[in-house]
Amino acid sequence: MRILVTGGCGFIGSNFIRYILQHYKPAYVTNVDVLTYAGNLANLDGVVEEHGEHYEFFKADIANADQMDALMTEHQFYAVINFAAESHVDRSINSPLNFIHTNVVGTSVLLDCARRHGVQRFIQISTDEVYGSLGATGKFTEQSPLDPSSPYSASKAGADLLALACYRTYGHEVLVTRCSNNYGAYQFPEKLIPLMIVKAIRDEPLPVYGDGLNVRDWIHVTDHCAAIVAALFEGQAGSIYNFGGDSEMVNIDLVKMILDKLAKPHSLISFVTDRLGHDRRYAIDSSLAQRELNWKPRRNFKQGLDETIQWYIENRSWWEPLLERTGRY
Repeated sequence: MRILVTGGCGFIGSNFIRYILQHYKPAYVTNVDVLTYAGNLANLDGVVEEHGEHYEFFKADIANADQMDALMTEHQFYAVINFAAESHVDRSINSPLNFIHTNVVGTSVLLDCARRHGVQRFIQISTDEVYGSLGATGKFTEQSPLDPSSPYSASKAGADLLALACYRTYGHEVLVTRCSNNYGAYQFPEKLIPLMIVKAIRDEPLPVYGDGLNVRDWIHVTDHCAAIVAALFEGQAGSIYNFGGDSEMVNIDLVKMILDKLAKPHSLISFVTDRLGHDRRYAIDSSLAQRELNWKPRRNFKQGLDETIQWYIENRSWWEPLLERTGRY
């Protein structure tokens, strides 16, 4: 069984490749990544040595139809799992066209190529951000209306609709998964948790948007990987599955927790002008996935956060070059 993983040098994609190769030995994985700033070959250090011919990498752009056609001509894939995406909301506000190119055009190209080359299953990896913002109560379900607030979330909503239309029009076995905020090893230090960890380690101000009272539901990346595998093998074609960690946290409380674990003063917190269109609260109802896929989140948030902080302490050689290379975080 060979799987095409797109965006496999990013945070979630690289963790997924490690996960499926470790847990499903017959699997062969082809990883395609164009290696933008957040795509890092170092995320997969040791994979070739450990898994040999079960893993291969190609540098390519999923929006390039010729490259995708050539790849799907060379291999007969059982499934495409599309992690490839521009994903940072702030960057989408400043440069939305990059997000349209990868998230919408790229998904459309992949769907078309996969269908024409007889790929059996297509998993579109999406986000809870397509649902917009919640009030103080309730959770997003698969029936929640799409109400994206940023160019990023709008581009992901568009990609989801293209994927679902492919199922309805052509009968292709397409599934969409939407997940809450991920955390864990190998996350580029521009997202909240690694950014706060890295800033605190370096005794730099920790920028917190607005009043810091925005709420997010956190899921460990390994729980997300397990959910995707369950959807790949057990999910119903044409379905949407929500994955959450049942770990809602107010942002400012999370930042203080990170500072406390690193024995750093709360005076490092620096409140900054709020992000444009900043959603107030996200929360995911995963009951459908738990019923149909026999999946549930297993990682305790506090333990997972401790492990994540320790990973960034022990792996400065991974993240410090990223900061030097990109010149920002």
